[in-house]
Amino acid sequence: MRFDELGLSAPVLQAVQESGYEKPTPIQAQAIPQILDGKDLVGASQTGTGKTAAFALPSLCNIEANGKTQILVLEPTRELAHQVAEQFEHYGKHTGCTVALLYGGVGYGAQDESLGKGAEIIVATPGRLIDHFYRATARFGNIKVLILDEVDRMLDMGFLPQVRKIINVCPWNNEEQSRQTLFFSATMPPVIKGFADWCLTDPISIEIARAEVASTVSHAFYPVAMTQRDELLCGIIEKTDYNSVMIFTRTRKEADLVTTMLKGQVGDKVTAMHSDINQSDRMKALKGFKEGRYDILVATDVAARGIDISDVTHVINYRVPENAEDYVHRIGRTGRAEKEGDAFTILTADELEYAEAVERFLDKKIKRDKLEGFDYLYTAMLDDKPIKSFKKPKRGGGKRRRR
Repeated sequence: MRFDELGLSAPVLQAVQESGYEKPTPIQAQAIPQILDGKDLVGASQTGTGKTAAFALPSLCNIEANGKTQILVLEPTRELAHQVAEQFEHYGKHTGCTVALLYGGVGYGAQDESLGKGAEIIVATPGRLIDHFYRATARFGNIKVLILDEVDRMLDMGFLPQVRKIINVCPWNNEEQSRQTLFFSATMPPVIKGFADWCLTDPISIEIARAEVASTVSHAFYPVAMTQRDELLCGIIEKTDYNSVMIFTRTRKEADLVTTMLKGQVGDKVTAMHSDINQSDRMKALKGFKEGRYDILVATDVAARGIDISDVTHVINYRVPENAEDYVHRIGRTGRAEKEGDAFTILTADELEYAEAVERFLDKKIKRDKLEGFDYLYTAMLDDKPIKSFKKPKRGGGKRRRR
């Protein structure tokens, strides 16, 4: 199937063709006709499957340039909101429709101005959108399409109560008006399924295969003594012939410490990106990394999902992620578009349980590897025989053995 067979409007199809795209991805081929037909939709789709275009292209076909907000897109992070807004602007450049990008951490001036001009599309994070609602700078009475993106991520970040509040002030389906709701989530735990049942009407369900590691990515765990984590990271950087590296840390503080440490090794070619850094500096870091001014980007999971960064040659997990699915999202930053990539995950004894969870999620054993020439201190993690993770004994509640 080709894009020109999906029923897209001429202005939207023109933008797609100018981008050089001919064939839709599976999520696009399945979702676009349903959305064009006005159906509510639940899409279970992973990062990198093209889901932004899957909802942006048909939604743009269903509105008109009339100075009233008709599409509302909610995103969990500022970076995702920024990226999605850019794609709406790109695909809608021949429609006459404009986009207002709303997120926190910056002033209200430019956002008020774009809303005041009558943006047909709003892409926003939940908190800042509610601020605009109470300031009476954003109104939702003419919303035709409500798009909830990365809902599982919004759940993890505690945004669902705010999202529920936003949905309640949008038009509901009734005899006088209708609202199409598009719901995208990589995973569908029971709480999210219940949320979807509440806010959608007779939805079409589309599920693309769950996340798995691309065949173009070579990845392994690198066991090391707990006291040598930093030393091994520096050794990997020193001995790896990389073009661009993304290093994922578990916390913002860790990201800052790792960035400072690596600046002492490689100089100013390393930068950090996390939620404690002001928005303008975060965007500069991301832009600088994309353009090659920085070779190494140290980030929390704010950059693991959804952010479109091409040509990343290597990914390093400073720690094993606590959420097994995040492992796939993180190392999926490399090996994109059929290019080869490498991923290193530093593993210490206190994280073995997380490593086992990753292997259960992938349903395969991940190889253990060593950095050649590294002066390892002894740890049982380096032995060939398997080691069981330590689990704390349960307190109380057990039966006492008779003597």
